[in-house]
Amino acid sequence: MTMQTHLLFMYTESSLHAGTGSTVSVVDLPIQRERTTQYPIVQGSGVKGALRSSVPVSNESVAVFGPDTDKAAEFAGAVSVGDAHVVLFPVRSLNGVFAYATCPQVLARLQRDGAGIVAPTEDDLKKGALVTTSSAIAVKDSVVLEEFSFNVLANNGVDTIAGWLAANALPAGVEYQFWRDKLLKSLIILPDNDFRDFAVSSTEITTHVRLQPDTKTVATGALWTQEALPADTLLVSRVVARTTRSEKLKMSAD
Repeated sequence: MTMQTHLLFMYTESSLHAGTGSTVSVVDLPIQRERTTQYPIVQGSGVKGALRSSVPVSNESVAVFGPDTDKAAEFAGAVSVGDAHVVLFPVRSLNGVFAYATCPQVLARLQRDGAGIVAPTEDDLKKGALVTTSSAIAVKDSVVLEEFSFNVLANNGVDTIAGWLAANALPAGVEYQFWRDKLLKSLIILPDNDFRDFAVSSTEITTHVRLQPDTKTVATGALWTQEALPADTLLVSRVVARTTRSEKLKMSAD
């Protein structure tokens, strides 16, 4: 069976709520997260559903994504979509407005998935977080993110990672030139624990209400909070394409 694996990068141009439903936490509608790391994710089923809804229904789309629910038992689709994991998380910066934050664990996973990068290790960060040699977020030897200050070191390896992401993970259109250039100057690699703290605590929390249509006052009990990934978050999902399993709709993974 022919099989190909590709990386699908997703860049949030606005806040994104991929929810889990109700919860017992202080946030009524939290976002999806990994169980162990608590990093934000978008479950693969949601990513695949969004891809499927973006193409017209045809024999080709049925072969790729599989038949409708009432015929799902007939055969599986030729494409499998994994969970979308966070790669870059935007964090407010004292200099440069915001930084694209990541960490060795996230980059090691990206490297394992086939990206053309070499992830640093936690040992590489013993003397400070790593930034590019042309960093726009560093002031002398420090970077202030939210209310926290980090000692930083300029590193040529970070230039290479930022260059690969700018060239391969962001859209190629001219409208994204600013963001590709910013990535080259605003990437920071934090220790794993510090990155996790930002990924857990620096998401957007908004309060929503439902109004009574006649009085335009808040309906009883209709007040809730919702969590979302902030704009300018970068995620990645592994997409595996195989030869279709349908006997009627033959199609190669190529």
